[in-house]
Formats: sequence, C-alpha cells, structure tokens
Amino acid sequence: MSNNFVRGLCLAAALCMQSLIQMPAHAALQLDAPIPVGPQVKVGKLPNGLTYYIQRNARPDRKLELRLVVKAGSILEDEDQRGLAHFVEHMAFNGTTNFRKHELVSYLQSIGVGFGADLNAYTSFDETVYILPIPTDKPQNVSKAFQVLEDWAHGVRFDADAIDKERGIILEELRLGKGASDRMGKQIYPKIFNGSKYAERLPIGQEDVLRNFKPDALRRFYRDWYRPDLMAVVVVGDVDPARAEQLVKQHFSRLKNPARPRPREYAAIPARTNTEAMVVTDPEASGNAVLIRYPVQPVREAGTVRAYREDLVQGLFGAMLSQRLAELAQLPDAPYLGASSSLGKLTPRYHSYNASAALGPRGAAPAIAALVQENERARQHGFGAQELERAKKNLMRSYEQAWNERAKSDSSTYAAEYIRNFLQDEAIPGIDTEYKYVQELVPGITLDEMNAYARRTIPADSGKLVLYTGVDKPDAPSGEQLLAAVAEAARAPVTPHDEKTLAARLMDKPPQPGKIVAESHDKALGLTNLTLSNGVKVILKPTDFRNDQVVLSAARFGGQSLFSDRDILNARYSNAIVASMGTKDFSPLDLNKILAGKAAGVTVGLGAYTDVVGGASGASDVETMLQLLWLKFAGVRRDEDLFRAYVDKQTEVARNQLTLPGRRFGDAVIAALYNGHPRAPRALQPEEFGKIELDRSIDIFRQRFSSAKDLTFILAGSFDEKAIRPLLATYLGSLPTPDIPVAYRDVGLRPVTGVVKREVRGGTEPKSTISLNFTGPAEFSEAEQLRLSALIEVTNLRIIETLREKMAMIYGGGASGSLSKIPYGNYAIGINLPTGPENVDKVIAATFAEIARLQEQGPDAAELDKVKTNWIQNHRRSLRENGYWVANLQSALTEGTDPTSILKVEQQVQALTAQDVQAAAKRYFDTRNYVQVVLNPEVQAAAASVAKAAAAAPAAAPGS
Repeated sequence: MSNNFVRGLCLAAALCMQSLIQMPAHAALQLDAPIPVGPQVKVGKLPNGLTYYIQRNARPDRKLELRLVVKAGSILEDEDQRGLAHFVEHMAFNGTTNFRKHELVSYLQSIGVGFGADLNAYTSFDETVYILPIPTDKPQNVSKAFQVLEDWAHGVRFDADAIDKERGIILEELRLGKGASDRMGKQIYPKIFNGSKYAERLPIGQEDVLRNFKPDALRRFYRDWYRPDLMAVVVVGDVDPARAEQLVKQHFSRLKNPARPRPREYAAIPARTNTEAMVVTDPEASGNAVLIRYPVQPVREAGTVRAYREDLVQGLFGAMLSQRLAELAQLPDAPYLGASSSLGKLTPRYHSYNASAALGPRGAAPAIAALVQENERARQHGFGAQELERAKKNLMRSYEQAWNERAKSDSSTYAAEYIRNFLQDEAIPGIDTEYKYVQELVPGITLDEMNAYARRTIPADSGKLVLYTGVDKPDAPSGEQLLAAVAEAARAPVTPHDEKTLAARLMDKPPQPGKIVAESHDKALGLTNLTLSNGVKVILKPTDFRNDQVVLSAARFGGQSLFSDRDILNARYSNAIVASMGTKDFSPLDLNKILAGKAAGVTVGLGAYTDVVGGASGASDVETMLQLLWLKFAGVRRDEDLFRAYVDKQTEVARNQLTLPGRRFGDAVIAALYNGHPRAPRALQPEEFGKIELDRSIDIFRQRFSSAKDLTFILAGSFDEKAIRPLLATYLGSLPTPDIPVAYRDVGLRPVTGVVKREVRGGTEPKSTISLNFTGPAEFSEAEQLRLSALIEVTNLRIIETLREKMAMIYGGGASGSLSKIPYGNYAIGINLPTGPENVDKVIAATFAEIARLQEQGPDAAELDKVKTNWIQNHRRSLRENGYWVANLQSALTEGTDPTSILKVEQQVQALTAQDVQAAAKRYFDTRNYVQVVLNPEVQAAAASVAKAAAAAPAAAPGS
C-alpha cells in the first residue's frame, strides 16, 4: 500500500508537524469502505482483458516511463522449461516482428536509452516486467516505443540461431551467480518454502535444461502465458493521457487470448506445523547468520481503509522493535552484529513472522537469546508511550515529505506503484488521499492497540524453522544446539523495556551568531555568494527542483594526507569511529530518538586529500541540519564501549571475508597496482583493526574538524533565501576558525609502471574474473575529462556488442575510468570481465583487439552519437537535481574549473569528434603500461574440465 510508495520517495525521519495545507472538512473515515483509485491515474481494461495505467507526470520532463507487466514467471514453467521464463525475457531483445536482432537495442541507444542502465527487464517467480524509458522530445519516439511494447507482448521471434547464441549469455549469467550463496540456497529453499513448488522454480533455472531444451519449449511458454488477460501496460510521464490511451488501444486491442487458456494458478506454501533446525555451511560463506522463521500465512490486500490502517500499525510495530534490536547491537560484547524482527512477505501471497541476526564473534546462542527474548518482551510487556510517539513522528514526517513532493516525484516511482497494484492488489488512492488517511488515522492508534497487535502478531508457541548459515568451521552449532538455545531463551523471564528520558532538543540555546560581511551574486548560475564574519563562505542556490529537500556540501584540502604512514589506520577510520560514538552527549541511537520527526543528517570526515562535509534535510529542517553540523565542530563524544563494539564488528566482518574469492581478488588487484604502498586503498586484515587507537583517532579528527577555516558551504534546494540567512549567520558564522593547514600533501602513492600480470586462485566454481587496469600521468582539464569519459562509454558499447552479443562469453562487466588533478594529474581505467576459466584467454584477446580497433579506426559515427544523445538527456534531467548542482559547484571549487561549464555541457558534448575519442584511446590505453589480474578457481584443471564437458553436452538441434 502507501508505505511502499512513501519508501520509494524520501524516508528521512522528521518532526510530526501541523499540515502545511488545510484539508477540507470531511466525514470520519469509514474503515470498511474500499480505497478508491486516485484521480491521478487512469486505470482501464481492454475487451481482451489487458489492464492499463496512464498518468501524466512532469518529472523528469520530456521523458516517458513504459512498462509491460506479465503475470507469468518461473513458477509457471513445466519440467522441461526450468529457466525458460527468464530465457523468454532475454529473447525479447533478440528479434521481434518489427525489429531484427540487435536492431531494437541499437535503435533505443540511438535515442539515448542506455542498455541495462535504462532499458531493462526482470523475471521473478510470479511475474516478468519489461522496463522502457523513452525521451518524448520527438513524437515518433513515443509511437515507436509502443510498437516495441506490443512486439514484446506478442511478437517475439524465436529464431533457432538466436536461441543458441543466447544460451551462452544466459549460461554466463548462471555462472556469475554460482558460489556459496547459490550452493547454500539450494539446500535452504526447500525448507524456507516448506516443500512448495517455489523451491524448484528459481528464475535462473537448471543448467541442463538451459543447455539442452528444444526451441519449442521456449515458444510454448510464450504462447501459453504471454496473453492479454495476464498483462498490464503502465504509462507514466510527460505525455498527453488521451494520446497515451489511444496508443494503448491501437497496439494492444489486437492481442488475443488462447482458445483454451491454461489456468493461471498460484503455488501454495504449506504452513509449518513442526519445529526443526537446519545448519548449512560453506567454506566461502560471507558471514554467519541465524534465522527463526515462523509459519507462513496467506495474505491478500483487502483494499479497505481498515486494511490500510492495519498496515500503518504494522509499520509502527516494526519501527519500534527495530529500534530495540539496534540498541543491543551497540552494547559492549553485543549479542550480534545486527538484527531484525518483523512480519514480512515471502511471496506476494504469503507472509510470515521472522527474526534474524548477523552473528558476531560470540556465535549463535547469544543472538538467538536476544531475538527470542526481545520478541517476548514486546509480546508480554508491549511498548512505551515515548517509543510510540517517536515512531508516529517519523511515520508522519515521511508521509508529509511524500505529499510535499507530490508534483516532483519521479515517474518511475509511480510506475513501480502501479506494477504492485497489478501484481499484488496494492491500493493506489494517490498521495493526497493517503496523506489525509495518515493524518486522521495515525493519531488514533493507541498504545493499548499497538501492544495488542504485538501480542497477536509475535508467535508465542508455534512450529518454526531455526536456520543457521555460515562459514564451514569446527565451532558451527548443531541443529540440536540451535533448538536448545531457542527453548532456553523462551523459558527465560523478561522484564519491561527500560526507556530512559532524553533531552527534547539538540541544543539548549543557539550559539552567539556571526554576521554576513560580504555578498555577491552570479545571475547566470542563480547563485548568492556570502562571506561570514569568521571567514567562512557560503554559496546559495535556491531551487524549485524539489519542494522538501536541501542539500549541503563543503570541502577543503588536507584530509588523511597530512598524517604520517604510521597514523594511516587512525586517520582512515577516524570518521567512522567518531560517528559510531554519537554526537555531543548522545549515542547514535539516542540521537535518532531526539531527531524523531526530523529529516536531517550530516556527515563529516577525512578523505584521502580533502576534508569533506555533507548534509541533507527537508525544507523545514534546515536549522536541525545546521545544528548537527555545528555540533560536529564543537567536540567529539568519547565512548570506549561503542568504540570497542565498532572495532569488534569490523574485525568479525573482515574475518568472514577472508575466504571469499572476491576478497582475494580485490586484494590481489590492489597489491599488483600499488606494490604494497602503505596508502594503497586496500581492505584491512582482521587483526589490523586492533591497531586502531581510540584517542589518536579522536585527536586526528579534532585536528581537522575543530576549525572551519577555508570551508565554503554550498546549499541548494527548497529554501527561502531571506529566511535562511539568520540561520547561516548563527550556525556557520559562529564556527571556530583557528589556523590549520589547508593544503594537501602528495604522499607518493603511484601505480606501478610497465606490464604486470598476476593470477590469483580462489573459489571452487568454474568461474573467472579478469581485471585490466590502465594508469598513468595525464594533464587534467574538463575537455580531456569529457574525452576520456566518451572513450569509456564507447568501450562499454564494444564490450557488450563483441564479448556478450557476438561471442557470448560474458554476461556482465564493463569499463570505468577517471581523470584526476589531485595529488597530481593522472588517469585510471579499469575493465572488469567475469567469464569462464576456459574463456579467459579469448576474452582478454578480444578486449585488446577492440582497444586496437579503437586506436586504429576510432568509434564509428553511430556509436559516438549514441553516447552523445544519452549524455545530453541525462544532463538535462540532472539539471533539475539539487545534488547535481552541488556536486558540480563543489568540483569547480576543489579542481579550479569554471562553474559555468554546467551550462555548456550540451555544446561541449556536441563538439566531441570521433578523432577525439581515437586520440584518447591511443593516449590512455597504453598497452606498454597496464596491470592484468585474473581470478581463477582453486583447482583450475578440474574447473576447466567441468566447463569443457558442459560445453560439449548435446544442444537442441537448430529449428527443433
């Protein structure tokens, strides 16, 4: 229902304030009344049963979000089709009635729609959803997009050659998912789903089916389940609704249902009646966890105001219980790293009560005790008035923000809501109605009602599954030990929760304000520049991009570079350590309680070469954000227990990662690039966390954040410039500004030179990953940065076209790159390519062949046009984002570039030539200077033989 919609927007906690609008007088809500469909959306149904949703929405402008939703997923597969629901989804991009293979993706890229980033699809147990965002600046784009949707609905071609080519890509996707989670999941799912068919229908399917199915099995799935009575079309964006409805009817009225449709049945999940335990371990598991799953229950959205109210109660219950569990995680010798306990959906039609925890060094027993006893505490003794009041404030503020942003919400958010309505019957009354519901319903939810809800929701005595997952090691518990721990915890008496009284506000009184001593304006950029009496500077950009958002940033040179190598651990982790201990007199959890009902947050810390400040707030919570910022400079709250809890948690996480193939690979890449330099951006070994010193970390933090010297604070968002000035003078103008160093130090961190090749072994699955890193000195400029970025984008197009579509040797992967000015002019390009061990040499060779082709021939005109069009569209959308402006203004300050270049991006992009990209390829893809690291399985020969045997398995005959 609505809480899903609100979570899709801004969920920052904030104050329960009086409404910013006056709702008209209305009769009391009738709880058993059905929730109406809101006026913001037109919902219709064609005679053939296809449902459609149409909403005009102006954000982002000149863009339309289209979705084709099919109530058919892997649960409907026959035995010879396991994995083919997902395969059908892939084939939709491999040729349709009106688009030949590759023509569809190429066309969409040519109008600025990125493959993967924009154009996408997914298959789940019960549905398949196609995602098509379209620019609307040309009418023909919209018309053609509806043709694409129609083709997906009933015009997918299943050419035998295309099917066999796609097998390789999907098998690479299957390979990518292999590992500890996959191996453990296959053991766990039959228990989680309690023998249901869901455990046998994972969307990725079975490898032998994917290799050997006959094309007719694929066509049969499409023929049986892609039919209009199981489909919805969602249209949200910058479009005339009447025109959109006309296009829906034009393209989808012709779809026909089968003469004898197969019944669309939903698999049942039996309720568990017995109690049992299961222990599943793996040498490559990423951590240890425990789950207590209580019996599943059927759930259906009732669609009434009463059901909506019940959802609000459920949300308040979950928030209060989560707060209690979070408190335990911050205790010295905490029982777990983190935990949750709530009523949650297993599938759209079933939910169950679950309690789970990520385990710390103390293991499963204390975590189980804490989970069971906190649930019993809430069930037996309920919650307190203060807990409920805070939860209500946070809930109300989140809805207030959603209402404030009702005209500024992204079309994709609305599209997701209508998908849930079609698939799960989630109510869609619109945020105006929802906000009215919340204002009327939430104040009437009493403490007695919440406690009654806890008693009936938290299972007292029922069958349950107690599941332990973790690293394969001798001290893993047995199933009998898990059951004994649950039984012992259930017998232990529990007392009511002890709720301490906290301060009502962050600061007793504001500091003595400073003054604004200078002011200037930049009309071109819409900026006001202020200088305060303490020397701090402020750049203001009031915007109407959002109605309830303000973004803040500041940076200056210095950071970790100013401290010696022996202090690097203390410097690197000073931010996290200080944050883990809280602010002023308040622990982090106490601070969250004080800030209940506020949408405000601030982070400060030491980067490698800069000191950085970041913040965000709602429009009414700017003062709270500035108070938090002021307190960061006022001092550090020292808490040895919380420091120890943080170190213990990080140590355990690092210990659990040691056996991960990905961790070994990442370590090997950094080691090869930086040759053991103490400043290399590497992950720590578990024992290294014990070397971090609390007081030295605090001292380093205070050396940088006891002074605001040389800081320029940038604020963009929905604020009134006149109203914000006194707040800036009070909180920023009173910051201390004693003299401190404000220049960075070049610490000598440089990548290796020459060609370096390494191999690292890790993992038992037949999967490999290739990392190619090109680095070197370069002269920084905005123009050169643009040329390098264009090179990266063209390289990614080539990787998809050649390595994936032509060779079918990868599923994902790609290139990224950057050009930096600090601490010296340099560039870095990284290419990451997961593949099979038997294909490593071929993939590397093909990658370097594409690099050579770019160097010799440059990109073709179509490739470069795709990049340009996509960039220009993204830039136009970003110009309506506060964060984009703040990031660009911050970059201009730190890199000394022209801030007005944000207004010239389109001209700069259009001026790019193929020769620019070709020159960049020659300059940055230096084949005499790169690092190549390959991750191969532990036992290469065995993995290779498995892969070759699989490749040699008989495939379906073409056309059969």
